[in-house]
Amino acid sequence: MINDAQYPWFLLVPRRAGIREIYELDTADQIQLQQESVYLGRRLMPLFGGNKLNVAALGNVVPQLHVHHIVRKTDDAAWPAPVWGRAPAKPYALHAQAERIALVRAALGDWLRDASDSSNAR
Repeated sequence: MINDAQYPWFLLVPRRAGIREIYELDTADQIQLQQESVYLGRRLMPLFGGNKLNVAALGNVVPQLHVHHIVRKTDDAAWPAPVWGRAPAKPYALHAQAERIALVRAALGDWLRDASDSSNAR
């Protein structure tokens, strides 16, 4: 989770060392990443009442492959522009951060545990 309370913003990071781009993943890992991205989006959008889900694999600052999932609302701080550089980040208060993480973990259910188990097995 990105520490910016203005947006529900989460990352998927394949556990593959040295990978910078999706095309560098083998086919099975590409498919898994796509399935995980779809699953995450399907859970985040209703959970946070989004109007649009922004999904992007940017790596200009951190080169390790990571895929951003940002739930956007028409009344958010940057709408309709991209979130990057629009407004300074507003970090979560510690209790709000813990609550947000617990909420998303509950929404992801067993998938979170299963995804972790299968990634460790490879």
